[in-house]
Amino acid sequence: VVGYRAEPGINPQSKTETFIAAKLFMDNWRWKGVPFYLRTGKRLARKDTEIAITFKKVPHSMFVSAGLGDMPSNVLVLQIQPEERISLSFQAKRPGSKICMSTLNMNFDYQSVFGVEMPEAYQRLLLDCMVGDQTLFTRYDSVEIAWQLLTPVLETWQNDDAAPYEYLAGSDSFVEADSLIESDGREWRKL
Repeated sequence: VVGYRAEPGINPQSKTETFIAAKLFMDNWRWKGVPFYLRTGKRLARKDTEIAITFKKVPHSMFVSAGLGDMPSNVLVLQIQPEERISLSFQAKRPGSKICMSTLNMNFDYQSVFGVEMPEAYQRLLLDCMVGDQTLFTRYDSVEIAWQLLTPVLETWQNDDAAPYEYLAGSDSFVEADSLIESDGREWRKL
């Protein structure tokens, strides 16, 4: 896979942003103190759009006496692309007298349940446009707020003489992004 700056016609010294990892917070009572970790980029190992909600671990495990105190967190994944699906992974005790835990997954996707393939993103968007459904279209005020948030960041990057962090096209691991989330004792989901 060819990286952005190796493409024909692209300045090899380009500082165009092609990847970002960020830790954000919402400034309201409901989400106070809850970190939102985002990462997005071009030419990653795979094209995947998802929202993963990792639930807090319980402060006191009922299974500590059985040596199972540090179990994985429950995770709810809302996959947007390439297929729309919802999955919930959680810990459950296996049947029987021994205390053995397993990670179980509950999954929903349209293909498995209804036997229909969902249209590709652009197919759906074009169809919605033709029938006048604006549900999936970005509203003006949302775009305005996004630019208000991002413009200072972009201006800071443009005025910074430091070279942007580099990553290999087609990779799924980024040292700087990993250190961002690992500093909080967390890790990214595998791509």
